[in-house]
Amino acid sequence: MEIKNMVEGSAPSPSPSPSPPIIDCDAECSRRCQLSSRPNLCKRACGTCCEKCNCVPSGTNGHYEECPCYANLTTHGGRHKCP
Repeated sequence: MEIKNMVEGSAPSPSPSPSPPIIDCDAECSRRCQLSSRPNLCKRACGTCCEKCNCVPSGTNGHYEECPCYANLTTHGGRHKCP
C-alpha cells in the first residue's frame, strides 16, 4: 500500500512542448525568388536554407532580422548563402 501512495503522490511529468509548424519551403522559396534574375539557383539555395532553418524571410530581398538562422548561413567564401 505504501508503494501505491508513492505513485499516486508523484508529480505529473511535464508534457512535451509543441513543435513549430513545418513551412512549405517550395512555396516560400518560389515567393522569395520570384524576382530573381536566376530563379532556379535562388530556389535551390533558398530551399537548402529553409530546410535547415524552417524559416524564410518575407519579401523578395532583405528582412533577414525575421529569421536569424537564415541570415547567418554562409558559403565557404563567407558570403550569405541564403537569398
